[in-house]
Amino acid sequence: MSKPALGRGLGALISGNPPAAKAAPAAIQTSAAAPATATSLPAAPPDNRERVLRVPIAQIRPCAFQPRKDFAPEAIQELADSIREQGIVQPLIVREQADHLELIAGERRWRAAQLVGLAEVPVIVREADDATVLELALIENLQRENLNAIEEAQGYSQLMNQFQLTQEQVSTKVGKSRAVVANALRLLRLPAEIQAFVRNGQLSVGHAKVILGLVSDDLQKLAADRVIRGNLNVRQTEDLVASLQEQKPATKRTKGAIVKEAHVSSLENRIRERVGTKVNLRYANGKGSVDITFFSDDDLERILQILGVKAD
Repeated sequence: MSKPALGRGLGALISGNPPAAKAAPAAIQTSAAAPATATSLPAAPPDNRERVLRVPIAQIRPCAFQPRKDFAPEAIQELADSIREQGIVQPLIVREQADHLELIAGERRWRAAQLVGLAEVPVIVREADDATVLELALIENLQRENLNAIEEAQGYSQLMNQFQLTQEQVSTKVGKSRAVVANALRLLRLPAEIQAFVRNGQLSVGHAKVILGLVSDDLQKLAADRVIRGNLNVRQTEDLVASLQEQKPATKRTKGAIVKEAHVSSLENRIRERVGTKVNLRYANGKGSVDITFFSDDDLERILQILGVKAD
């Protein structure tokens, strides 16, 4: 089954009819002037299609907005072997900076080309602001499923913080549901040490979501350590979290938050993932309440649609 398109997609953002292209800089201009002819002919209309140029690889620098931080050496080596045999099939996307070209998309190919020892690489030069560059980098990696969960969350966070976007706007840009974006961002509440475990695969996202049920950093770190040392699965992690929660009275506050029973926290997390927003479940002796937070009329309408409730 084919994957749905993400946001506008790389095709819409990278290809198509770009704005009127300015002349390639002298350092990367490769086409020679056409020879003069004896017959005067009408000028041909300008070709607005993007041209592929070959430029020295030494002119290219990585992008500061690249959300992907970890590049597996074995994967880069495999790509280098392919480039050695077939060359670079898809050009790198770059933009001009003061004294170099900055990558917008294609850092894996750029790294592999360096490994092969290529002197030149094919590029397409684009005009793009910082927000577009970050969006392109996110979409490229998400479409190829190259980002780990923490990198994905950090990319969403960077879009929100650097360009003052809401979760709804981010979800529209990258073609993900708001619930997916919201749940990814929750991972950034974990201590940096646990985020590193998720990043390198020692903990799964499922483990991390369960550990988030613990309200103190110390308990979260303790749980993560026991999960890794005991090679616990997610179900076993739920039992561990429940036992850690039971070590404290249900009404005792830790860093200002009430420690909840394991089954209540688990149900609260599932409701939160379903509606994609903040949820507070209160339960005691068969009674309680569910608080679901919304931030706008559109957000309320979205939640009502999820719950199957029609607004009058």
